[in-house]
Amino acid sequence: MKEIKVGKIKIGGDNPFVLIAGPCVIESEASVMRHAKTLKSLTGRLGIPFIYKSSYDKANRTSVDSFRGPGLKKGLAILERVKKELKLPILSDVHCKADIKEAAKVLDVLQIPAFLSRQTDLIIAAAESGKAVNIKKGQFLSPWDMNNVIKKIESTGNKNILLTERGVSFGYNNLVSDFRAILIMKESGYPVIYDATHSVQMPGGLGNKSGGESRFIPYLSAAAIACGANGIFVEVHEDPAGALSDGPNMVRLKDLEGILIKLKKIEKAVK
Repeated sequence: MKEIKVGKIKIGGDNPFVLIAGPCVIESEASVMRHAKTLKSLTGRLGIPFIYKSSYDKANRTSVDSFRGPGLKKGLAILERVKKELKLPILSDVHCKADIKEAAKVLDVLQIPAFLSRQTDLIIAAAESGKAVNIKKGQFLSPWDMNNVIKKIESTGNKNILLTERGVSFGYNNLVSDFRAILIMKESGYPVIYDATHSVQMPGGLGNKSGGESRFIPYLSAAAIACGANGIFVEVHEDPAGALSDGPNMVRLKDLEGILIKLKKIEKAVK
């Protein structure tokens, strides 16, 4: 198993699982700072490596009327403040080649969204930035299909790769998790993250927006850690019902501690 470094955090090998967390989208600078401070305090207390995540632009929303975020310039400025003031590594989505140059100046991990996991030019450009690249497995791909994605990134000489499992399409407006995917993707030698948030999403399930079943997140996360996932990706919010994106499949911030404590116990038992 290759060991990937994101700042001072080591992912993979015998290292403890990493948490990638934050609100789905940047709603405001004040909101980002509140969430980031709370998450840093919590993970510091529990001894869990932590990478902060929020999107500056959600380019793949269901409806044209959906909130997308503050955009590249303003969003990156907010994330840079988190990075400098709280000394946290930062992850965010990149949706187009044009964003990568500026995004790479701030982000420690460039994330390729699941819907774009076969977009060769985007993947190559992200890899050429030299930053760690987190590729989400498309809900339309098999786990072994990710070997082709890995080759695209490696072709640039970049081997700072994270693979993320986020469920597979099952009929309409529904996803299921096949935990064999974690084991299969780990055979590549790269660390595998489990995206508990988007695995319980119901894409387009509410007509003009996606639904979700956040109550299953603790259980699916537990299964992922038991199967050897190297990290958990979970979007959190102070008030999911009032969130501007992905509310139905986000964890309430105050509930996260209990989930993490259980995951630590499971990891210890498995190891």
